[in-house]
Amino acid sequence: MHSHVFGRSLALFLSMGLVVGPAACGDNTLPSKGGVGGGDQSLSGEFAGSGASSQQSANEAWIAGFRQDHPQTRISYDPSGSGAGVNAFLNGSTIWAGSDAPLSKSQIKQSEAICQGGTAFDLPVYATPIAVAYNLGDAGLNGPDHHLKMEPSTIARIFSGRITNWNDPELARLNPGVTLPDLHITVVHRSDKSGTTKSFVSYLHDAAGSAWPYPVGENWPNDLGQSAKGTAGVVMTMTQAQGTIGYADAAQTTSLGSVAVRVGTKWTPPSAKAAARVLESARLDPEAREPRRVVLDIDHTTGQPGAYPVMLVSYDVACSVYRHDQDRSRARFAKAWLTYVVSAEGQRQAAANAGSAELSEAVRAMVMASVETIEVD
Repeated sequence: MHSHVFGRSLALFLSMGLVVGPAACGDNTLPSKGGVGGGDQSLSGEFAGSGASSQQSANEAWIAGFRQDHPQTRISYDPSGSGAGVNAFLNGSTIWAGSDAPLSKSQIKQSEAICQGGTAFDLPVYATPIAVAYNLGDAGLNGPDHHLKMEPSTIARIFSGRITNWNDPELARLNPGVTLPDLHITVVHRSDKSGTTKSFVSYLHDAAGSAWPYPVGENWPNDLGQSAKGTAGVVMTMTQAQGTIGYADAAQTTSLGSVAVRVGTKWTPPSAKAAARVLESARLDPEAREPRRVVLDIDHTTGQPGAYPVMLVSYDVACSVYRHDQDRSRARFAKAWLTYVVSAEGQRQAAANAGSAELSEAVRAMVMASVETIEVD
């Protein structure tokens, strides 16, 4: 069954956001690649985005790279979360939003107010495996080379509270030869409205069958365990306590252990390469029919060898036409920014700095067809 999902650090962090301006560049700047994103030297001003915390590391790389050909720009991105980011975009506070969930019908309708009678559209820019990560460091099971094997139904029973101890017979059966500790399992989940939650729950809904009793949504569906805000909060909470298990961007969980999930007859741990295999077979969501939208439908039940289907696809949200009473450079920036982000160079920079899976050429072509429709005059 398919499910709708919503893929070099030079940035200076200010408060919860990251900002790069003309003075932020120095000896560590990225080399110019000859004008990806338009190379418009005249584009200048301050441009703000906000949203998905999953995109934070990628945005650091994108901001640094973009400014090589747009040196007069000052760009900020506040990793406030998908829901907060889309709300800021819809009230006109930002030029674009990062979101780990596609726009809802009501959000698209609401966007007419800021998109000059048109509607906003969402485009995949960042894809990453979601690790089911755990902290069993005292048992010697942490680190990038440690992977406990779990069926989708096993993961579902843990996160619904039916498997409560690390030496549970089911976990022992799946991991012969591994000494599992007699330790209570503490589930850690997101406290905020989150596209990462929706992506993870979508996987459980599709792959675990009746073992997962909850509907798909951006809010965590039960009161089990501990909650934390944002990707960083979840990872920090897991890092601080033995016996914890949670879900987060795999690139941010390398100090923890992670689950190798059953795919077909094999066990696959999270990796950018394995997530990219799933992207290769992704299709367009037939329900996202509004103009310019490129929303991907991921096969969570794939049996493709080497594929890792627990993954997040994150989107950038923009207007095709920005309100005339706002600075006209907004549209010019949005078009140049998205062009760079989905370019081969932009995707390479995100992969190098954030551990993401690069979008395929076919997906990038679909995205660019939409970006080209942004009106800049």
